[in-house]
Amino acid sequence: MYQFTIYDAFNKPGLKEKNAIVNFLYEHLDEFGDEKQHIMKVLDYAVKDNPSFGGFVLKLSEEEKILGAVIINQTGMSGYIPDSILVYIATHRDYRGKGLGKKMMEKTLEIAEGDVKLHVEPENPARFLYEKFGFTSKYIEMRCKRK
Repeated sequence: MYQFTIYDAFNKPGLKEKNAIVNFLYEHLDEFGDEKQHIMKVLDYAVKDNPSFGGFVLKLSEEEKILGAVIINQTGMSGYIPDSILVYIATHRDYRGKGLGKKMMEKTLEIAEGDVKLHVEPENPARFLYEKFGFTSKYIEMRCKRK
């Protein structure tokens, strides 16, 4: 039986659980992921362990096994930037194609406050799932990397 667990500023994960979620995302985001310290920073923002507007972590598990995870951060910029940014979402690679990504997106959008944005690589197959939930390409993101 699948179970959702929600962590936020009022229901914080312990260090062991935080590490388990970070390790899961690091492993299952594949080529679309980030370094562990960056994933941990985003998680800490979501549960307000670092000063932030907060957010939440959604974990999908079966017994003790993590099958999926989502991290949402609040932007604090409602009105001109979406209220929430979906920073990470991943499904265990052995469970892909079973509708778990859809279940996580449904739950995430049910919980998230206001409009939600996300960044997705054009070649990421998850892009099609996001489009089914009403996500559209609004802008081309441009970055100026500073050394």
